[in-house]
Amino acid sequence: MSSAARSLSEPQVLAHTKRRLFPDEDESTAYAVADTQFAMAEWLPGQPVDPAVRDRLAPFNHVRIGSGYPDLVGVRDLESDLLAVERLGDEPPLIAIEAKGETSGGVDTQRGILQAYDRLHEANAAYLAAPAAAISETDRTLARELNVGVLGVDAAGSVDPLEVPRVVGNRTTTEATALRFQASAQGVADASFGLNHPKNYLGYPLAHYAAGDTGTLLSEYKVVSAVDSARQGAAFLGLIEEGVDVEGSAGVELTSLGEEVVRFAMGRYGSVEAALAEFENWYRSGKRFADLAPAWGQLARRVLFDYEATALLVHELQCMHEDGFAEPSLVAVVDYLHGLHPSFTVELFIRGTDGVRSRVLTEDGELRPAALEDSSVYHSPTVFQLKAMLYHAGILTQRGAEPSRLEPRADVWALRNPV
Repeated sequence: MSSAARSLSEPQVLAHTKRRLFPDEDESTAYAVADTQFAMAEWLPGQPVDPAVRDRLAPFNHVRIGSGYPDLVGVRDLESDLLAVERLGDEPPLIAIEAKGETSGGVDTQRGILQAYDRLHEANAAYLAAPAAAISETDRTLARELNVGVLGVDAAGSVDPLEVPRVVGNRTTTEATALRFQASAQGVADASFGLNHPKNYLGYPLAHYAAGDTGTLLSEYKVVSAVDSARQGAAFLGLIEEGVDVEGSAGVELTSLGEEVVRFAMGRYGSVEAALAEFENWYRSGKRFADLAPAWGQLARRVLFDYEATALLVHELQCMHEDGFAEPSLVAVVDYLHGLHPSFTVELFIRGTDGVRSRVLTEDGELRPAALEDSSVYHSPTVFQLKAMLYHAGILTQRGAEPSRLEPRADVWALRNPV
C-alpha cells in the first residue's frame, strides 16, 4: 500500500477513467455502469461527492463479476492503446475496472490489482485505475504477471495506460449478460421503443423491401407516420440492421428475421405491396392484434420472442404463476425478478437518468420497496411500449401504461395463457 498523499478520491479517479474508456454516451455498441456505492451523497463521512462526478458515473447498478462487484463495468471496443488485443470474437469485450483513491491510509493499489484479477473469471479485460503517482514499479510488475491493466490518473483528469492487458475469453453469466444486452442493438436505452403496436415494426421491413421510399410507403399505406420510431424499433427487434453503405451514407439491411417477415407477407399476399395494403384495415384499431389478425399476431409473437427480454419475462412470469402469483403487480414482478436477475431487472425496468437509481437502490444494490411505488422511476419503453406489444401479441393480459398514468401496485403483469 502506498502512503503518499494523493489529491484524488476514488469517485474522482473512477469518473476520469469512465470518461477515458467510455467517452461517447451515444455510442450504440457501448454501455457502462458504476457500482451503486458511488451513487451516495458522501463517499466517506464528511466527504461529499461532487454532483458533477456522480452525473458522470451514472447510471448505477450492482453487477456481480467474479466473486465481487467491480467499481465500473461496461462493454465497448476499446482503442488499441488500451488493449493488447483489440477484440476477441464478434462481441465487444466486457471490461471491469477497480478504482483506488486517496484514503487516510494511502492508496491501496495492490488490493485493487488483486480485485481486478478476480474479475477476469468473467470479464474479458480488467484494470486498476489509481492516481499515477501512487503506482509503483512493483505494482506494475504484479499487474503484468496477472494480466491486469493499469491506468494512471492525474489531478487534471488525464488517464494514461501504464500496463495494457490481453483480452481473454470466459464464460458469460446472467449479470454479464445484462450489460451485453444494454450494449447491443436490443438494449433498453432511452432510444428503444417509441411505438406500442407490433404492426408498426413489422411494416418497416416490408416498406423497405418494396419499391419506393420507405417513409412514403409507410405513410401511404397507413402503417405509421412516425418513420424514425418505426425504424428504431425494427432495429431493436432485430428486423433490420443499420450500418453504412459502400458510398459512406447510413443504410439499412434486412436481417434474417426481417427477411422472414417479407417471406411471410409474400407467401400470404403474393407481394409486399399487397401485404402493406392489409395494414390499412388495422389503422387505429384498439383491438388486440392477435385477435384482429391471428396470423400476423403469431408472427409478432415470433418476433418478440427473439427479443431477449421477452423470453426472460415470460419464463419468470410462468414461475410466479406456479408459485401462486396469478396476477402479479408491476411492483411484485420487479421485486421477484430482482431476487433472481438483479442487474438485468434494473437495466430493463428502472430508468438510468435523473438520479432515479440512487433512489431505487441502496449502496449494496438492494431495492428500496417504497421507491417502486413511484411510477416515475420506471423505464417507459418497458412498462408502456414493450408491455403493450406483448399484449397485442397475445402474451400478456393487459396493455402497458405511460409512467405518468401508471399505478405500479395496480398494474398487472400476467400471462394470457400460463401453462
